[in-house]
Amino acid sequence: MQTQPTASHFVNGEYVEDTAGEVIDVIYPATGEVIATLHAATPAIVDQALNAAKAAQKEWAGWSPTERGRVLRRAAYMIRDRNHDLSVLETYDTGKPYQETSVADATSGADALEYFGGLAASITGEHIPLGGDFVYTRREPLGVCVGIGAWNYPTQIACWKAAPALACGNAMVFKPSETTPLCALKVAEILHEAGLPAGLFNVVQGYGAVGASLISDPRVDKVSLTGSVPTGRKVYAAAAEGLRHVTMELGGKSPLVIFDDANLENAVSGAIMANFYSTGQVCSNGTRVFVQGGIKEAFLERLVTRLANVKMGDPQDPEVNFGPMASERQRDIVEGFIEKGVAEGARLVTGGKRVEGPGSFLEPTVFANVTDDMTIARDEIFGPVMSVLDFETEEEALARANATEFGLSAGVFTSDLTRAHRMAAGFEAGTCFINSYNDAPVEAPFGGMKLSGVGRENSKAAIEHYSQIKSIYVRMSEMEAPF
Repeated sequence: MQTQPTASHFVNGEYVEDTAGEVIDVIYPATGEVIATLHAATPAIVDQALNAAKAAQKEWAGWSPTERGRVLRRAAYMIRDRNHDLSVLETYDTGKPYQETSVADATSGADALEYFGGLAASITGEHIPLGGDFVYTRREPLGVCVGIGAWNYPTQIACWKAAPALACGNAMVFKPSETTPLCALKVAEILHEAGLPAGLFNVVQGYGAVGASLISDPRVDKVSLTGSVPTGRKVYAAAAEGLRHVTMELGGKSPLVIFDDANLENAVSGAIMANFYSTGQVCSNGTRVFVQGGIKEAFLERLVTRLANVKMGDPQDPEVNFGPMASERQRDIVEGFIEKGVAEGARLVTGGKRVEGPGSFLEPTVFANVTDDMTIARDEIFGPVMSVLDFETEEEALARANATEFGLSAGVFTSDLTRAHRMAAGFEAGTCFINSYNDAPVEAPFGGMKLSGVGRENSKAAIEHYSQIKSIYVRMSEMEAPF
């Protein structure tokens, strides 16, 4: 397998290029070097992709679900076989350490393809008896789906959207983030090699204008976005014009509540995974860490000790465990939040500085004595910045945890399981964790409440969002009428 894709777009089963499109420089975050130059999709490329998807979808919907599932599972096995090369590419694309991408990115994409490949044959309707008559239902595909990806998990997001869409008999046109455009092309290449008919999964590159043209196109039946709340508002409004089906997986400012009786080491591990994995660039991160008074100082002390084990450097080195920000722009944004944290009176416990030299590296940063009204406690930062807040009672912690417009994730660490379940029930969040954080198995639904999103990805729940039910009434007796 070639490590790098050979053209900007993958349309109708092959790589295609149109150099008339706007230039997209792909920058390796670890060095700042341009490692590839792509071109945004022109209207002609977008048109070609949508036409190919619409034509291919009709044939694909006629395949038996078992046959469709077989293709997806074959692609999953191929991704696992090529995990090393795909992980290297993901690291070049995002800057995330190979130590992470080799176990969390292509493998997660393979899990999704395998899961929905196995689920495909179970996508059925039902029989509803009505005395002598009956109704039966068919679960049918929506048609052409558009996927809009974020820059933090390019391989995973492409597969999380493609797998349920394809399992249900849809086609997809996927637009990756212009910051990390390479990995989705390899997903398309592998799906095609695994036997997916040409045109069913197309990848087109571009900035916001390309995404806008896809979302508003009358050939499109469904839009699935992973991104920020501001982008989500625009996409949702544009999709609503055509009454298109929508899934929105947006941002968060998620709480992680640690009680005095928690296992300290596990709680610190949870806080690290909730704030510093992927250099903090995870939408579900638990960046508001509420720590009960009796354990606070011990928690901070142990956290600082553990953070001494951070090893920055070349992300392709398997020993490196902390990579750069995905872009210089994102590092600048995060540094602005750090400055506000200091200015508004939070105590900088550790970190807070950029690392001199090439690449967009930033130290893992911890603030203590954070209050609910501070900017760093209210706004999504999307970087390696943890805010530690004090609390005393369970009721207080739950009320403050929910005092946000977001509702993507939430977590609790405690040895009192009845309290853990009370907290999980009380959290206003779509994905919750007890004595853990940021696990995302494909078997479980993933998505948010409030401004954090609409719909669910993964699990059987995703089938509902990529298919529609048709009811057929069957009369077994004579048809009567009043005249």
